[in-house]
Amino acid sequence: MTQPGNKAETGEKPSVQEEKFLHPTPMLDELEKGEWPSFVTGLKELAERTKKPMLRGVLDQLEYSYQTRTGYWEGGLVTVHGYGSGIISRRSRIKDKFPEAYEFHTLRVQPAPGLHYTTKMLLELCDSWEKHGSGLIALHGQTGDIMLQGVREADVQECFDELNQNGWDLGGAGAAMRTGVSCVGPARCEHTCYDTLELHHRVLTHFTGDVHRPGYNYKFKFKFSGCPNDCSNAIFRSDLAVIGMWRDAIQVDTRAMAAWIKKNGIELLVNNVINRCPSRALSLVDGMLAIDNGNCVHCMHCINVMTEALSPGRERGLAILLGGKNTLKVGAMGGTMLVPFFRMESRKDIDRFIGLSETIIEWWTENGFDHERIGETIERVGLKQFLDGVGIAASVDMVEHPRNNPYYKSEY
Repeated sequence: MTQPGNKAETGEKPSVQEEKFLHPTPMLDELEKGEWPSFVTGLKELAERTKKPMLRGVLDQLEYSYQTRTGYWEGGLVTVHGYGSGIISRRSRIKDKFPEAYEFHTLRVQPAPGLHYTTKMLLELCDSWEKHGSGLIALHGQTGDIMLQGVREADVQECFDELNQNGWDLGGAGAAMRTGVSCVGPARCEHTCYDTLELHHRVLTHFTGDVHRPGYNYKFKFKFSGCPNDCSNAIFRSDLAVIGMWRDAIQVDTRAMAAWIKKNGIELLVNNVINRCPSRALSLVDGMLAIDNGNCVHCMHCINVMTEALSPGRERGLAILLGGKNTLKVGAMGGTMLVPFFRMESRKDIDRFIGLSETIIEWWTENGFDHERIGETIERVGLKQFLDGVGIAASVDMVEHPRNNPYYKSEY
């Protein structure tokens, strides 16, 4: 029931402030149906809450794109003082139709190794972004960056200055070193075979200039995973994948194994552990699990299932794979085994790793074509020519056959 004097009762038209902020988007509305969360719902809620015309314009243009089956964003170049990358430029080709959405640039912000934040930092980041930009944030893009999506070019420098004063820095974009990504590593994982956080930080610090100022043939990504579970998805999503590795026997706690078998039963051990070993390195001997470590391919399945009883070996380090990427000139590629075992026990080992990385990148910048990832360059010229160029001897560990275990008694 309306109250006396209410505008609905008197027939008086609502004020501009009381009118619905968003325009009708019937095609986008269809994406909100169903049981799964919709990005459209999130965009609408943010736009209604902040009343930012930019977000309304983006929704309107997106609706129009669905109607016409055409994308209308084009790139360009937007920078801040001293940086040549870190900002993804997006301008609309139909400015006259949707002027509110003409500029919708994205700031790529680097996270700390292992994605460690304090609530204070996150609150400051959100406050700065709502003040200068759209308020739309993606945690995290495939790059690993925090993606602050939607800002006008006139506001970019002031926004960056405020973020930088609060301890944040821009990530990579364009033909540059891209933002590195690392798993949580020794901070919370018992499987980690090296300190992903320290190595990530040292590599990031060393290549900071290449992150900020594009100078490569195309992009180059590091990703750091503490064990073969590859939680940072490095093997298929980075040019240089750093995977924690051990090269001695899997550690076995026999008392814990006996307790696990008593609790879960022999049938589960056989069906869910032994029969799922890809190289048939597991067997049942006298009611206990036996491991043929010489044929173990370090897939981590048995360790993941029987964490109480099994763990990676004591002689730990990392493996280096090169050339992973998504589709570009050549189809999607997984990393090629380059160094099956690399010791990582001291700062000297980190320096040695950085030196090898520099050699690899220098070879690529000299031999690669424009807009060609390093995996594509190696595919074009051949692995042997690359190995000769960077001073690494060819090894049987780098091929699938005749031996399918690439982690056997090899060290760089």
